[in-house]
Amino acid sequence: MASPAGISLFSSSSSSFVAFFLWVSLISPSVSLTCTSQTFSGNAMYPHCLDLPYLSAFLHFSYDAGNSTLSVVFSAPPSMPGGWIAWAINPTAKGMAGAQALVAFKDPETSVAVVRTLNISSYDVLVPGKLGFDVWDTKAEEDGGGLRIFAKVKIPADLAAKGKVNQVWQVGPGVSQTGFIQKHGFDSPNLNSEGTLDLSGGNAGAGGGGQGDSRVKKKNIHGILNAVSWGILFPIGAIIARYIKTFESADPAWFYLHVLCQSSAYIIGVAGWGTGLKLGSESKGITFTNHRNIGIALFALASIQMFALLLRPKKDHKYRFYWNIYHHGIGYSILILGILNVFKGLGILNPRQSYKTAFVVVLSCLGAIALLLEAFTWILALKRKSGKPSKPEIG
Repeated sequence: MASPAGISLFSSSSSSFVAFFLWVSLISPSVSLTCTSQTFSGNAMYPHCLDLPYLSAFLHFSYDAGNSTLSVVFSAPPSMPGGWIAWAINPTAKGMAGAQALVAFKDPETSVAVVRTLNISSYDVLVPGKLGFDVWDTKAEEDGGGLRIFAKVKIPADLAAKGKVNQVWQVGPGVSQTGFIQKHGFDSPNLNSEGTLDLSGGNAGAGGGGQGDSRVKKKNIHGILNAVSWGILFPIGAIIARYIKTFESADPAWFYLHVLCQSSAYIIGVAGWGTGLKLGSESKGITFTNHRNIGIALFALASIQMFALLLRPKKDHKYRFYWNIYHHGIGYSILILGILNVFKGLGILNPRQSYKTAFVVVLSCLGAIALLLEAFTWILALKRKSGKPSKPEIG
């Protein structure tokens, strides 16, 4: 989102996280507790309230169906002291594109909390000014370390007939001296801060974030599928092909194990790629370019690699040497790109540290096994070259 001169909703500096957490510990109880514990100036009463599922945000509201008027109070702590908060209704879709937003921040010149309106026609076009529906009685106030937005909104007739609206909320780190609102974060809470608001209060207490929760589940499924495929199964298949076939007694069992492992990795990887495409189509305007491009390259290379089974010449064929170069080259490329993209995905999804640690531990174990087998195969090769008998066994 942006200020009157142009507001944008994008990521804040990760170097500010320490200060952020120290500041959050000082937030007043009215922001850090539940919505039912909050009171407002003038003893204003709102019959419904929501503990929104992300960004420590709360929404109090009342709705007059007779004149389609929604009265709201949105409360949240900015992501950094001196930052901003925003609440919006999207009359046309879910997500930020098309949202009609109210943004609150402390004016850099007067240090007084103010409210600005922003029509987000697209992620690339942020138009400050009049919204697509009437808004009045707007006011912003400080609440300890947080901010509050007060407003009354005229709900369009088509949305009033449905009895539900798409709501979006967001917080950001700061405002420049010229009034530009700084970019917000792209962590999971920032990307999932949306949901459906039941104007009758039917989802009061439920958080109003069902759509965000569903998207988190999809992201988790996408991450698990790709971590298992490119990050675990594919490296195991590569280890089998490179080292297990060294043991004469393992032929041709190693080949079938290799094919089974890589085929399973490919099938799971395709499923993960499909969920990624679905997430991308539901997140218009949000693009993780490197992660997406590596994913496309992985899918293309893995598909080519699967054709290797159909094109594989016999061992004594004159083209077998060139086929080996092609097969090994693409295989190692997939191995490197796959692991790299899993880490990029973890950076985007930002799961609990225990999940990242578990993946690193698994990779470390596979790497240690590969190093041990590499040393063993070199010893075995030298013994064979020297003519010494050797009957290796897998312990």
